Amino acid sequence: MSSTQPASFDDVLAAIKPCEKRRVAVACGHDEAVLDAVERAEKDNIADCVLVGDEEKIRAAAKSANADISLAEIVHVVDADQAARKAVQLVSSGECHIVMKGKLHSDDFLRAILDKEVGLRTGRLLSHVFILEVERPRKRLLFVTDGAMNIAPNFEEKAKIITNAIGLARLFGIDQPKVAALAGVELVNPKMQATQDAAVLSLMSYRGQFEHGMVEGPLAMDIAVSEEAARIKGVNNPVAGHADILLMPSLEAGNILVKGFSHLAGGRTAGLVLGAKAPIVLTSRSDTAESKFLSIACAVYAANMSGVRVKVGRVHG
Repeated sequence: MSSTQPASFDDVLAAIKPCEKRRVAVACGHDEAVLDAVERAEKDNIADCVLVGDEEKIRAAAKSANADISLAEIVHVVDADQAARKAVQLVSSGECHIVMKGKLHSDDFLRAILDKEVGLRTGRLLSHVFILEVERPRKRLLFVTDGAMNIAPNFEEKAKIITNAIGLARLFGIDQPKVAALAGVELVNPKMQATQDAAVLSLMSYRGQFEHGMVEGPLAMDIAVSEEAARIKGVNNPVAGHADILLMPSLEAGNILVKGFSHLAGGRTAGLVLGAKAPIVLTSRSDTAESKFLSIACAVYAANMSGVRVKVGRVHG
């Protein structure tokens, strides 16, 4: 598989077309949008899907969504918690390569991910990354973390979130990802914890404590993504205007940014959880079938690239 950096989701789809198909285990598969995504993934020859859950509910949801799931395998498990556990077990045993959340609460899904017997824990912090297909100033994929899992990460957790995101960005062909540690302002303010965290993370980066990535902060959002804004405000560093990864100060900030991008601007998004033994597809219940399909595609891409790119780095102590 080529390590060329994809600039769009279409590039991702084109890159995985010739690759070995991956198997996706869907926990509680009776979600109409998920089943639409599964149908497309099967028919586009991107992935084989295993739908774990109540078969009657799965078939009823497929009928309601007019989704053809004839190519998917169904594993009948009535209880939602057990269905999630079974889906995770299919991945931990090697029968499947990716696990995806269907129609169940994220907490219940993640409990199965962290199960001591069949789970996918590695000792690394689990964190979520949204992948956004942006058009300005050029078409590219932008990584936003964490907008779905870690509510109010402390300094140490932010360092681990950055490390996870750098690893994913490298899988997507960015050799030295530029990370903007975001805050409401670009100057350190003792009353704003996000600015203090960002400044120390930036100092750590300058001292080489993040492998394969560069962190700058605090940066306001406009400075992180706009060269013109950085020029006007007199901010001159390698990340300003060129960020590949946006480190959010809190879950609320990341979630609002991404949902505004999706629901107001009509932008295309995908969502993955990092830090486990295998890619995890975790999307919002309100996400479109397309977003869920693109999330599957990005997970397949990451799974295929994981054997080609360098290992995920770590924060040096």
